[in-house]
Amino acid sequence: MGFVSKFEQRDLRLPYYRGELLTSIETDLLNDDNVLAVFYGGSIGSENTDLYSDIDLRIVVKPEKIKEYISNKNTRPNNWGNVLFIEDANPFSIYTVIHYDCFVKVDIFYYKPNDFHPSIWLKNIKVIKDTNELMSGVLDKSMNLTYKPSLEEFELWRMKFFAYLHETYRRVRREEYYYALDCIDNLRLSMAMAWYMDKGLQPNAFGDWAKYEAERSGLEDWQQSMLKSWECGRNTMEITGVMKSIVMKFKDVHRSLCNKLEVEENPAWVNKIIGQVV
Repeated sequence: MGFVSKFEQRDLRLPYYRGELLTSIETDLLNDDNVLAVFYGGSIGSENTDLYSDIDLRIVVKPEKIKEYISNKNTRPNNWGNVLFIEDANPFSIYTVIHYDCFVKVDIFYYKPNDFHPSIWLKNIKVIKDTNELMSGVLDKSMNLTYKPSLEEFELWRMKFFAYLHETYRRVRREEYYYALDCIDNLRLSMAMAWYMDKGLQPNAFGDWAKYEAERSGLEDWQQSMLKSWECGRNTMEITGVMKSIVMKFKDVHRSLCNKLEVEENPAWVNKIIGQVV
């Protein structure tokens, strides 16, 4: 009966499989004296998992052991379950992604103790190991932090928006529609980020669509509806129409952010940039 019914029974068991992996991970890491702290971020940290939530695992090791643990980052996960494939192009990075044959994936970061400072990103974590209360102090300070976009974030955001707007036009004129549609998606993502900043919510890194849609989104219903409405095909008129619609909402949120950050809006300058392509 199609894709959904083919995998429905497996998907319903994903929380169980995820639980098995969590048990294996914790049994392994809690008994490792070189591991100083272990915590979960993401959906597990914020306690809003669903069927398809992955495991965002963060491991803090003794400084003298960090190179050894990074070199073994793609072999140790075999202790936790049956690895299907590994998504990791850089053997020297602190990061790897392990995909298991139960269709649960684990994002793993390795850190040293001095890598941690109070951060908005550490407000919603679940600590399962904390030798010498390494994480508790940082966590307590993180809980008191609130988010406000910096001037640098704001400038980077609006310059990226302008750049993608201009690039959309160029690619449409060349009939490079796949490229143009990618630019439209980045404009749509720019708007989601701006609405988060305007609400005092930390946006994702650029390129990350996680939790901007559906029930776990921090966006208002009308904002999610706008994102959905900005769909178009390989058609010049459709793409141009979406560009115009996005620009209208961009001006609104740009004005609001300028007011909050006490930045000159300069509508004439904004219109001059936008007027090059729309």
